[in-house]
Amino acid sequence: MNKLVFLILSTVILVGNQSFAQKKITLKEAFKDKFLIGVAVNRSQINQSNQEETKLITSQFNALTAENDMKWMYIHPKEDTFNFEQADKLVELAKANDMFVVGHTLVWHSQLAPWVFKTDKGDTINNAELTSRLKKHISTIVEKYKGKIDAWDVVNEALAEDGSYRKSPFYTIGGESFIENAFRFAHTADPEAELYYNDYNLINAEKRDGAIRIINNLKSKNIKIDGVGIQAHWSLEEPTIEEIETAIKMYSETGVKVMFTELDISVLPSPWNSPTADVSVSFENNPTMNPYPNGLPDSVQTQLAKRYAAIFELFNKHADKIGRVTFWGLHDDLSWKNNFPIRGRTDYTLLFDRAMEPKKAFNAVIDTVND
Repeated sequence: MNKLVFLILSTVILVGNQSFAQKKITLKEAFKDKFLIGVAVNRSQINQSNQEETKLITSQFNALTAENDMKWMYIHPKEDTFNFEQADKLVELAKANDMFVVGHTLVWHSQLAPWVFKTDKGDTINNAELTSRLKKHISTIVEKYKGKIDAWDVVNEALAEDGSYRKSPFYTIGGESFIENAFRFAHTADPEAELYYNDYNLINAEKRDGAIRIINNLKSKNIKIDGVGIQAHWSLEEPTIEEIETAIKMYSETGVKVMFTELDISVLPSPWNSPTADVSVSFENNPTMNPYPNGLPDSVQTQLAKRYAAIFELFNKHADKIGRVTFWGLHDDLSWKNNFPIRGRTDYTLLFDRAMEPKKAFNAVIDTVND
C-alpha cells in the first residue's frame, strides 16, 4: 500500500511539474509594463465563431483592431445607411475582456463605398460637399463609440512613396485640408480618444519625412494628433534595425507616440526591392516565389525567430516611446500575406502557426523580456 501511495504521489508531482514547465507566459503579461500587444481580427473572430481562436485572442492580447469591418464600405455603405453590427460586436468582445479598442479606419482611399465622391447625377463632388460628407461620416461613427473605442486611425495611407500626398480623390478634391478636417471632426466627436495617422513604409526616409510633415502641420494648427501608426509589413531583411530605430526616434521627437499597427514578417521572396502594403498591386504566380508550400524548414523558423527577437529587443529599448504593437492577424493560416502580392502562396508571418501553436518566434519574443 505504501509503495502504491508513493507511486501515485510521485505521478501527481511529476505531472504537476510538467504542467508548470509547459505553462508559458502570455504576450500581454510579458509586455504589460512596456506597451500594449494587439491583434487584428476578422469578421469570424469578431463573431466568436471559433472558440479556440477566441481563447487565443483574449489570453494573449490586450488590444483589438478590426481588420476590415470598420472600413467605410462596410460601416457606411450608403449615404444615409450605417451598419454598426460588427463594430458593436468588436467593442463587446474587447470590453468583456478589458481590451483597448482601435477604430480602423475613418478615412482611407481604398475599400470605400461607391457613393462617396459622386453626386446623385454621377458628377464628382466639390470640396464643400466632401467636407460635409467627411464630417457626417466621422462624427456619426466616433460619437456613437465615444468612451468605448479608445483610439482611431483617423487617416490611413495619405502619402505616396516619395513623401508627397497621394493623389487620391480625397486630396484632388480637398487638398491637404481633408487631413486637418478629419482630425478636427474626430477630436470634436470624442475629445478623449487617441488619434493617429497610419501608413506603410513609414521607416523609409522620404515617406517618414512626409509623415513628420503631416504631424507637424497638425500640431502647428493646434489640431490634436496623439500617435503615428507604422504598419510594419516587413521581411527577414528589411528594414534594418538601424532604420527602424532612427524612425522611432524621429517620430518621438515630434511629441507623438509610436505605434506598430500591422506587424508581420514575410519569409517569402519579395517581387520588389522593398516591401509594400499597397493592396491594389498583384503579380502572376511563380513557383520560385512560393518555396515553402508544405511547411517552413527549421533553419528558416530560426531565422524568423531571430528577426522577431531583434525587433522586439529594439521595441523594449524604446518602450517609453511606443504605445502599442499590433500583429496583423492571429495565426499563419489567416495572414493576408498568403495572398499578397501573389495569390495562393504559403507564408509564415506571425507568432502562431496554422494549428494555433506558438512558434519559435513566439518564444524568442517572450525571451526578450525574460532575459
